[in-house]
Amino acid sequence: MTRESTSSQLKRQGLAPHKRLGQNFLVSERVPRRIVDLAGLQADDTVIEVGVGLGALTRPLAAVVARVIGLEADAGIVRLHEQQQDLPANVTLIHADVLKVDLAGLVEPDRRLKIVANLPYSISSPFLFRLIDLAERMDSAVVMLQKEVAQRLMARPGTREYGVPTVLFAACAEVRPLLAVAPAEFHPRPKVDSLVVRIAFQPQPARVTGLGSFDRALFTRIVHAVFGQRRKTLLNGLAGMVPGGDKTRLAERVRAAGIDPSTRAETLGLEDFVGLTRSLAPLCPPSAQPPPLPPTN
Repeated sequence: MTRESTSSQLKRQGLAPHKRLGQNFLVSERVPRRIVDLAGLQADDTVIEVGVGLGALTRPLAAVVARVIGLEADAGIVRLHEQQQDLPANVTLIHADVLKVDLAGLVEPDRRLKIVANLPYSISSPFLFRLIDLAERMDSAVVMLQKEVAQRLMARPGTREYGVPTVLFAACAEVRPLLAVAPAEFHPRPKVDSLVVRIAFQPQPARVTGLGSFDRALFTRIVHAVFGQRRKTLLNGLAGMVPGGDKTRLAERVRAAGIDPSTRAETLGLEDFVGLTRSLAPLCPPSAQPPPLPPTN
């Protein structure tokens, strides 16, 4: 498809790119085919596609896997495909908001999730955190992201991009870049560059398996707590997690993990956070409440 043919197809159906849904349709055949080539898919796979759009990525996906389950939030786009019957027979199209649907329930209980998504930028943050919540059911996710967001997933300690998603993904998956995508490949053109990444949850990277077992819920709370106040020292960032805010005992446990309490969160590596989790476990009461998601941007 071209930009002109994409625009014409939408106009014929009385449709237009939906700003609220953050729609940017892929207009080249090269990019979707390259994404599929790089995604590491197998012929017997069931793949969940998020954001079917006009099917630019759906069709090459359907050509190489057994089944595609396409999730599309735009009712007009869903009606277009239902009327035209223009998607391959092995595609199941579902009108659904990916942030509300039970992703694990879409496939058999013994099958790990494989996801491919040209994500609207507006939902990338909550969607990525959903993947972390589903880590035990995930095989992989190949995701188109705003370049800046993708860089946060792969950042190194001490950099500006390093933060909550970097550490949480490092503890359950390996993230690697696949393909840079320019604004000219979309209709309408986004104002930012995009990057396709592959997030591999299985097999677990050696770095993750080498960590051994640890309290992942507490680990997540600690990461959110210290990066939520990243200008503060580690000790001050963690103070709210300890009953009574006992900084003396807290400092002792931080030092027991081999970490200076006056350091800042962005200097700590994954192994530091895991060690901190183990050391703080006796001080931190369990919490039934998950940490709040960071704002989308």
